[in-house]
Parts: sequence; structure tokens; C-alpha cells
Amino acid sequence: MRRRVLPNGWRDLLRQFSLFAGAYLLYRLVEGLLPARTGTASAFHHASQVISLERTLHLFVEPSIQAWAAHSHLLLVIAAYVYLNAQTTLIVGALLYLYIVHNRNYYFVRNMLLVAMMIALLCYALYPTAPPRLLPEWGFIDTNNYVTGFTGGTAANYFVNQYAAIPSMHVAFAIMLAWPLARLVRVRAAKVFWALWPLLISFVTIITGNHFLLDAVLGLATAGVAAAVARRLAVIRPHAWALEPSRSSVGAA
Repeated sequence: MRRRVLPNGWRDLLRQFSLFAGAYLLYRLVEGLLPARTGTASAFHHASQVISLERTLHLFVEPSIQAWAAHSHLLLVIAAYVYLNAQTTLIVGALLYLYIVHNRNYYFVRNMLLVAMMIALLCYALYPTAPPRLLPEWGFIDTNNYVTGFTGGTAANYFVNQYAAIPSMHVAFAIMLAWPLARLVRVRAAKVFWALWPLLISFVTIITGNHFLLDAVLGLATAGVAAAVARRLAVIRPHAWALEPSRSSVGAA
């Protein structure tokens, strides 16, 4: 029973938890500290550039989508809480499921997420961008604040970057989790759920005013690059880090 629940024992479970939890906390801490170094003026300037590009491409549809969603308070509530939990509860649950049920594939996904976080931090440092919810002059509303009343605080500001719109890591995480899970789960309804999850998250990020459409596209690109790098890393340890089904459980560092 212990072998089935903990494929590689307690030590590996604690090692994997410490590795990812530590990396994620460091990611959020560095992300939260970046605005002090990059400033806010450039973030709003970059947001205006995104809007100009989307208008040129006739893709500036976010205000219309958010205005449509605003007619349903229930939809706003659902979107706000889905957005808030997508980066916490769902990631923890999905990784725990992969570790226990599909342990052979967990390590590839772990590497992919870690690479994506490093890419995101680089983007946030080089191109800080204000999210739509901070641009009421364009007709946007801060749905999360409207629904939950959360405005942040001193402690929260250490882990939250208000100007980290590009890329959308909500979309990137959704894709990086949905891709392996959709191919690994056996229940048809679960396969459909995971196949549609990135689209749902993209829709939610727009409804909540947290991201532009372009941010979602760049989140997709971030996930793609992270997957490519994780595949290259798998060459180093193909029996531990490759995203391949296996009948036998193989330990990993």
C-alpha cells in the first residue's frame, strides 16, 4: 500500500515538495520585488503598446468581453475564484495526482514548470506590463477586487507583482498541466475537461481583467518553450525525466 501511494517513498515525496514549493515561493518573491526595480511608468507604457498592437490587428476585444460578462454577477464570482485558485489549489492538486498516479511523468512536468517560471521572471524584469484591470480609462473593471474585496497589503505585495501581465502564467500553467493530464487520464469526461482547461482559463483571465488576449498567446509561447527545454533536459536522464508512460516506477533526483 505504501508503494502504491508513495511510488518512491517519503524521502522523494519530501524532496519533490521542498524543491517545487521552494522554487515557487522564490518565484513569487522575486516577482513581487521586481516592481521596485522596474518602476510603474514603464508598465503602463507597455500596456498602451499592447493595446495599440491589438487595435492594429483588430484583436482588442477584451473590453467587450468583460462588459458582456459583467451582466452576470454569478459569472463574475465564478471567474474570480477560478482565477484565484488556478495558481494555487489546482496546481498543487494536479502535481500531487501526477506524482502519485503517474509518477513516471511527474518529473518532466516539474521541470517544465520550473523552466517556465524562469522565463516569466525574465519577461517581467525586461517588459513589465500593467494588466487591463488597472486601466479603467479603457472601460476595464477590476473584477477580482469587485467580487472578493481583496486589495492586497504589505505582506501580499512581497509575493504579488501587479505589473506581470506578459506572459500570462495562468495560461502557461494551464497548458503545461492540461497537456500531460489530457493524455494520461482515462476517464473521458476528465480528458475533455483538461483539453478545454486552457481555453477556460484564457477566458477567465479576460473576464477578470487580469490579462490581454496577447498575454494569453505569449503564455502559450512560454509553455511551448518550457516544454522544448524540458525535452532537452530529459535527454540527460531519459529514464527519470522523459514524458513517457512506463510500467515500472523509476526513482528521480
